[in-house]
Amino acid sequence: MSAASPGGSEWLEPSFWEWLDRLEGRHQHSQCEHERARGVLERLTHGEREPLQEAWQRYRQVIRELEETSAEFAALRAC
Repeated sequence: MSAASPGGSEWLEPSFWEWLDRLEGRHQHSQCEHERARGVLERLTHGEREPLQEAWQRYRQVIRELEETSAEFAALRAC
């Protein structure tokens, strides 16, 4: 039990429920955006998909390189 909330009932406080409502709203918004984006992607033609797939592959390659160099820097710092 914390001194700030006797009985460990901080989850009963109004701020908890406000936070939970905001979190639920963000979750619902994210779900809607996900469905909208999926719909857009599903309507792309093959010709429209190819540049997007190339950009995605390049992005993944850059992220992989970034992770590798970050790991190398971390190893150097540890020595």
